[in-house]
Formats: sequence, structure tokens, C-alpha cells
Amino acid sequence: MLSKKCFINKHHKTKALAVAFLAGFSTLGVAEGETQLLWGDTHLHTSFSPDAYFLGNRSVDPHGAYRYAQGLPIVNAATGARVRIDRPLDFLLIADHAEMMGVPYRLFRGDPELAGTKTGQRFIKMVKEGRGADVFAEFLGDINAKRATPEFNSDRIRHSIWQETTRLADQYYQPGKFTTLVGWEWTSTPGGRNLHRVVMSPLSGKLASGFIPFSALDDETPEGLWGWLDKTSKQYQTDFISIPHNSNISGGLMFDTVDSEGRPLTADYARSRMRWEPVVEATQIKGDSETHPLLSPSDEFADFETYRHLLSATAEGLAPVTAGDYIRSALLRGLSFEQSLGVNPYKFALIGSSDAHTGQGAAEEHNFAGKVSIYGKPESYDRPVSSTNTTTVNGWDFSASGLAAVWAKDNTREEIFAAFKRKEVYATTGTRIALRVYAGWDFDRSDRDAKEIAAVGYRKGIPMGGDLSAAPEGKSPSFLIQAVRDPEGAKLDRVQVVKGYLDESGKAREDVYNVAVSSERQLDKQGKTSKVANTVDIAQASYQNSVGEDEFVLLWSDPDFKAEQRAFYYVRVLEIPTPRHTLMDAVAMGKDHPQRLASTIQERAYSSPIWYTP
Repeated sequence: MLSKKCFINKHHKTKALAVAFLAGFSTLGVAEGETQLLWGDTHLHTSFSPDAYFLGNRSVDPHGAYRYAQGLPIVNAATGARVRIDRPLDFLLIADHAEMMGVPYRLFRGDPELAGTKTGQRFIKMVKEGRGADVFAEFLGDINAKRATPEFNSDRIRHSIWQETTRLADQYYQPGKFTTLVGWEWTSTPGGRNLHRVVMSPLSGKLASGFIPFSALDDETPEGLWGWLDKTSKQYQTDFISIPHNSNISGGLMFDTVDSEGRPLTADYARSRMRWEPVVEATQIKGDSETHPLLSPSDEFADFETYRHLLSATAEGLAPVTAGDYIRSALLRGLSFEQSLGVNPYKFALIGSSDAHTGQGAAEEHNFAGKVSIYGKPESYDRPVSSTNTTTVNGWDFSASGLAAVWAKDNTREEIFAAFKRKEVYATTGTRIALRVYAGWDFDRSDRDAKEIAAVGYRKGIPMGGDLSAAPEGKSPSFLIQAVRDPEGAKLDRVQVVKGYLDESGKAREDVYNVAVSSERQLDKQGKTSKVANTVDIAQASYQNSVGEDEFVLLWSDPDFKAEQRAFYYVRVLEIPTPRHTLMDAVAMGKDHPQRLASTIQERAYSSPIWYTP
């Protein structure tokens, strides 16, 4: 259902404000503790990840990844060409797989401790014989089957590689300028279903080097991971965050109604999950996980960068679409669990990140280096990566996404981590849309005209990721929203508010409200409007920024609010259509663009939700 009324909105077309806003020194002052907008990637793999190494990234190690993220040129592992990110990142978490981290990288460089083993000698011989693919298949198969070669998985080897990883994190850390976050990926894939988590820590590399990263070889259940995080956080007097990713291919497991043993969720489970998992990765290279047309049939923008292929090499067909796979349906499930258990296990913030295995964290369509290095060239990315009896996964199925946006008090490990914990973060699909969202009971029309929107927002309301409760008599929540276009990207099409709630019977429902639209379009009585003009020139893979808005500032109140209903709200901001990376590749090669793929894309930002509890 769409809204029946478009509330107050204002369009500013001042690019100088947009540039300043995105640079982190905007007019948005904060009354108590100023925050700045930081851009980063919390999910990047280097040649230390076994799959990245075997799939062509033999050269871009953490050194190269940190240099690239800071705007320095490096050599692309696939092409040998000099490459450079368009705009440096503010922070980076290198999330190499904990399972056999760095083993192939060291083994095939002649590390005596690995190359001298019986298995190491056999693998080296197979590679010399041109059987590298067989080595990879055996290596990955052993990891997935939890039978990793003991010669490669000893505590001594694991600790040695981890110490090198943490040392490099400290070497490249520049507080206030560029932050390196210490972490890794826990890669559980039961039956080809994605349960992966990126583990983030505020620790220095020196302190983190004291432990060995927990892997799926130690325990493949999330509960096992959380238990280790609890024990280790107490031992090191620190904290961790576990970030689920690619729920879209979890086969219903990521946001399930039962635990890993198939038992109904309990309040203790919900508390434990929210203790460690306050943030979820909503968009990345393996597709967008916000929602799906089958789950949100009335949402005209639900079919966006859909990727449904399971990870298992033996899985046939496409992953089923269930409520346990997508973020919006998980948020709805969370409301139901909160009503029945008193605790919400799915009360999470949203971020984007890349999951690139190239060491290059570029998420822009025009600067996309691919997921893995072996398919990093346009001519190779056009061919199948893998296939089953019923489907073929093509390199072009991957999405050039995404970025983590953080409102932090400073560009340091401690402050970025604190922003994640309080959920003042949001996701974009690669664009750098600047987005502020506040909710409260006492905003008025003059607040949208304030010189310092953030100061008003913090003083009279709560930011994204926060909670409202106990509505005052006769009042509806109001949302103060500011969205500024990426100054180097496309203009904005519209701002939407996505609402999830439990109706009178306790059934979970969702509404999408258009609350601001561009280009002098109007909303009808049902809150609908025409599509924004598409300026993309297919033959040239280019577009004109002749439609859309530079900025939206608006105050919106929920016209359908009921004080007794649990609800959540998040903001979705869409850009005008622009060329998808596959169209750019096709034009560059002089080929027709595949009809099965979208040739254009409407990049977007997702705020973290704000929850209302009666």
C-alpha cells in the first residue's frame, strides 16, 4: 500500500552544500558530539583468502588492499595494469577467510613450514603439472567438509598468518585519516547455504594478535561463534560485532524461526544474537538482500540486483526464496518475536560492503573490478563462472556494490565501532548519497528549514538505529529526513519510507510510502507517481543528469500510525537510472548487452531502521 498523502518536502539545488556534506564538514552540526560521514568497506578479501588466491588474485595482499583503499595506485592482479580507486575510503576491514587464511599464498611462495609437508609437496607438484583447478577443488572441498589438512591447520601456522595480518592493520592505521579495522570472515556454508559472518573488533592489531580467529572449522553454527566471541571478549576486555552477509542465498537459514538445532527460538537466543549481531550487510557483490518481488509484490522497486545462486558447487538450480533470506521479512519476523518472546532477535542496522576478492574495494559501476580476479576482464567476465543442470552463473550476474556509511565522531577504530554498536550506520549500493534520518514526536514544519538539521534532529528526536516508545496521546511519529546526492554521481529520483508493522490480528504487514519525488512530478491520492525519465544512452553507456534533484529535505508523519501497533521504519533513497557495469562492458567490447540482465540501474541508499514499541 502506498501513502495517500505526500507531506512537506523541499528541494535544494546547491551542489556546494552536497560537496561539503559528503566531505564530512557540512552545515550539519551536532549539538552534543558532532558526527561526520565516513565511507568504508567492512568486507574485502585479499590474496590471503584461499578462494581469492586460487581464483586469480596472486598479488594483491593486504599491503595492496590498504594502499588501493587510500587512493594509491596498485597493479591489478588480473590485467597487470595500473589501477586506482576514484575516491579513497575512510576505513577498511580486510575480512580474509579464517579457514586456511594465507595458506595457499604462503605455500606456493615456498614457505618451508607448508611446502615441506607431504600435502604441500603434492599440491606444488599438481600445480606444476597444470592441475591447479584440482588443487583448488580439493582444498575447498576439504574446508567445506570440515576435514582441513592438519598440516595446514595447526595453531602454529594459523597464529603466524594472523600475526602478519594484524601487524599490517596497525602499520596502515592513521587515526583521524584512515582507519584499519581488525577482523576476518567466519565462513560457514552448510549444504551450500550462506551463513557467513564478518567479525569486527575495535582492538589494535597488537592486542588482537594474541588470539587465533575463530573459523567454521572450529564450529559451523552461529551459536558456536557467539560463544567464542563471549569468551574472548571477556578475556581481552573488548567487544566484537558479527555481521551476517548474503542472506539472499542462505536457503532460509539466516533469519530462521528455529536455531541451529531446529529448536524454536527463545528469549536467550534473541538476546545473544542481538548482543553480537546489531548490524547486517544489506547489499554487496552477490546481490541485494533488502527484499524480493515474491515477498514484497506491491513494491515496484523490489526486484533489484537479485542474485539467487547457492554457493555449493553441487547445488542444483536456484536458491528458494523464503522469508528467512531477506532483510525486510526478517525485520517483520523480529516484530512478531518481540511480541511473543519480549525480545527481538532481528533488530539490526543496515550497511553495504563489497565482498570483492580482488583486493580492490571499488563499488562504482564504471570502476568495477569484478568479484574475483580470474574474471576481472570484460571478455572473461562474460563467460560462465559455474553451472549446474538447470542454471548457469555468469560473472555479469554480480553486482557492483556496496558501501558502509557511518556517522562517527571521529575516524578512529573506537568511534567507528561505537557508531556500529549504536546503529547509526547505513547502506548504499556503491553511490555516496548522504542521508540523515531522525524520528520524534515534537518536530514541526520549521525544523526542515533549520540551518543545522542534525542539531535539531538530535535535540528533538533520535537518529537512525534508535527506538521510539509509548506514543504521546494523539501524536504520530514524525521523520526529519535529509538526502543529498553523490556530488560525483547521479541526481535523486525519490525518497521512500518503508514501514513494517503488526496489524490488529498480529499479522506482519508492510507499506512503502513515496514521501518526496523529483522533477516536478506529483503524487496522486494513492501516493503513486510516474517513473522518472530515463536519460541513459544505451549505445554510448552514458546518461544525462538533466532530471532529478540534488537534495531532499522533508518532514513526514505516518498517516496510518496506530499507537498500539509495533512497527519499524527505514528510508530508501533512489537515484535516477544510470548504466549498469555490464552495459559498459558490452559497449566496450562492441557486443549486444544480454537481454536477461538489466542494462540500467537505480543506485540507492537504505537507512538503518527506527523502531516503535507500544
